[in-house]
Amino acid sequence: MSVDRTAVRERAEAVLRRLAGEHARLREDQWRAIEALVVDRRRVLCVQRTGWGKSAVYFVATALLRATDGAGGYGPTVIVSPLLALMRNQVEAAARAGIRARTINSANLDEWDEITGEIHAGAVDVLLISPERLNNPDFRDSVLPRLAATTGLLVVDEAHCVSDWGHDFRPDYRRLRTFLGRLPERTPVLATTATANARVTADVAEQLGTEPTTDTETTARTGTRPTTGTEPSGGTEPATGTGPATGTEADGGRGGRPDVLVLRGSLDRESLRLGVLDLPSPAHRLAWLADHLDRLPGSGIVYTLTVAAAQETAEFLRSRGWSVASYTGQADDADRRAAEQDLLDNKIKALVATSALGMGFDKPDLGFVVHLGAPPSPIAYYQQVGRAGRAVAHAEVLLLPGVEDAAIWRYFASLAFPPEEQVRAVLAALHPDRPLSTQALEPIVDLRRTRLELMLKVLDVDGAVRRVRGGWLATGEPWVYDEARLRRVAQARTAEQQAMREYAATPGCRLRYLRECLDDAEAADCGRCDRCAEPLFTPAVSDTALTAARTFLGRPGVDLPPKKLWPTGLDAVGVPLKGRIPPGEQALPGRAVGRLSDLGWGGRLRGLLGPDAADGPVPDDVAAAVVEVLKAWAHGDDRWSARPVGVVAVGSRRRPTLVGSLAERIASVGRLPLLGQVAPVGPPTGTGPRGNSAQRVRALHDAFTVDAELAAALAGLDGPVLLVDDLADTGWTLTLVARLLRQAGAPGVLPLTLAVAG
Repeated sequence: MSVDRTAVRERAEAVLRRLAGEHARLREDQWRAIEALVVDRRRVLCVQRTGWGKSAVYFVATALLRATDGAGGYGPTVIVSPLLALMRNQVEAAARAGIRARTINSANLDEWDEITGEIHAGAVDVLLISPERLNNPDFRDSVLPRLAATTGLLVVDEAHCVSDWGHDFRPDYRRLRTFLGRLPERTPVLATTATANARVTADVAEQLGTEPTTDTETTARTGTRPTTGTEPSGGTEPATGTGPATGTEADGGRGGRPDVLVLRGSLDRESLRLGVLDLPSPAHRLAWLADHLDRLPGSGIVYTLTVAAAQETAEFLRSRGWSVASYTGQADDADRRAAEQDLLDNKIKALVATSALGMGFDKPDLGFVVHLGAPPSPIAYYQQVGRAGRAVAHAEVLLLPGVEDAAIWRYFASLAFPPEEQVRAVLAALHPDRPLSTQALEPIVDLRRTRLELMLKVLDVDGAVRRVRGGWLATGEPWVYDEARLRRVAQARTAEQQAMREYAATPGCRLRYLRECLDDAEAADCGRCDRCAEPLFTPAVSDTALTAARTFLGRPGVDLPPKKLWPTGLDAVGVPLKGRIPPGEQALPGRAVGRLSDLGWGGRLRGLLGPDAADGPVPDDVAAAVVEVLKAWAHGDDRWSARPVGVVAVGSRRRPTLVGSLAERIASVGRLPLLGQVAPVGPPTGTGPRGNSAQRVRALHDAFTVDAELAAALAGLDGPVLLVDDLADTGWTLTLVARLLRQAGAPGVLPLTLAVAG
């Protein structure tokens, strides 16, 4: 049946005016996407810069599809969106266009039945869900089948999350394959992202349908960027699916499988002015911010690589008179929402944030983005700086890299998909009929919970396990560990890190470099960055700010809260501990000089406690910091309840000289008796990265002993002892050693370490 495409466009323009104002007009590439979805019922992948108007495409398409045929039209649009904050913004935008939108997420479980009823009654135009909903057993089994059968348009926002080649892979997105498979024939699908190079684009397009059909009117063929040196897009495999366009037919001549129209546009951001400042230390970077924040336009975001750095930076800037707030994944949801709103309302100069504020935050007039530390890839960097300058004439983007960045990258890289033997151990433990929870699996495999859950989600997508109420089941389906692909992904990550170093040092245009990393065939010199034009900012800092920053970062001392509960599932591995740790066996609150991730003491402590550091006596500057910690602990507002009466060392196989000399220095300065050490027994418990709590307790249970001489010394004490160690990683060594000391007669145990991991 012939369709009057001109009339369809006129209706689309009318919807857009309701959405964005009377002067709004569709760009040609926006219309091309809407036309493919509404008229041709195609699957479309839009790789377009932030601010291009991707949400306008799916809201306009929704309005047109819902009005089709004059009889209620097509079913609701389902938008899979990664963050609740983004969902809130999208619901508000939809309302302005007269589009009725609802969400199903973990925060409104009591509304699921009501919303499902509204969908079936045709009262909902748009349903927004998080990717995690796709594998929630109740949603997957009860809601998803009927929803998929009635969906009029499926939208996958931030579609780069589908690909494990991407910088922000999320396995829950892979569940979209199931959703796609249940859609009625010729149901249009739109996937959108601003951050996908040629490899990620090809991977996403392949998962949406088959090989992509690239629209050559809006982009050159993918995978054609010339490269020199290390390939920023990662690896050496050529991108697939780069053939020329084959017209607009939905089938594309591929045996009934839908093809995917890829619309790649220019990734230029004309409002952004990029720069890099190479400063010698964390103190210089904080001082620079304190001195120059007033020169940055409007309000903006200061990104950090770690939670500790975000909290420290915000605290320091507030001490210098700036109105700022911190934003991390560890903060309460209410606090994060309040911080977002304060930035939206320009009540604060900056939000100091981790990558938790990546996708999903929409402030069109954001005036600047500063990074204290470089993200691990140019693509991730482009995604974050893309928050700025969407509705202002110019915005400042500055990178302040640090020598510690590489160590942080290595840590996050260590959280990749586990080795095959650990995966096989989990598969062997699962039963086809009796589900095991993640907690029950922890004692079986030495993986932190977040990494274990990610692995299980991948196995679920691969069909080897199935998530049900109560946990996970084995399916019995054959499964192959794709070591070659995992190795290539790891190599791609390493190449991306090198590309980020090259970005900081490039003599050429910075925006062009980022666009080339995203395989933008139209990449050209921007004429605005600190390479194309005169730098706007210098690395100069005032003596006053630098002194303040050094003083702030030089303050030693962080809390060590005691453990109060044993991990679950220990009885399954022969450890007779469960529930609450009796108060008479707990450690008291402790102290450490600093965190390994601190901006101040972190670098010094990493050099002393890193895997390649030699054992030796405690350095004088570190010993002096320990003394400062003890003074503050003795006289501060949260001082110890009773002064320690002796010192005990944790016996160390890895750093016996360091720990022993530290205990001796503390005993000497504090004029306390050195009572001895809790000696390790049996084989070493390992020196690699620590896994989950259950495995750590399993390894440490019965791994130390209190000899008769130390027990006799403890029995006559009338106050707590200081328990000295070098590093608190999971915290379970201190917990179990403190338990031994309490059982041997110590009235109390005050842990004291040089560093806290994380």
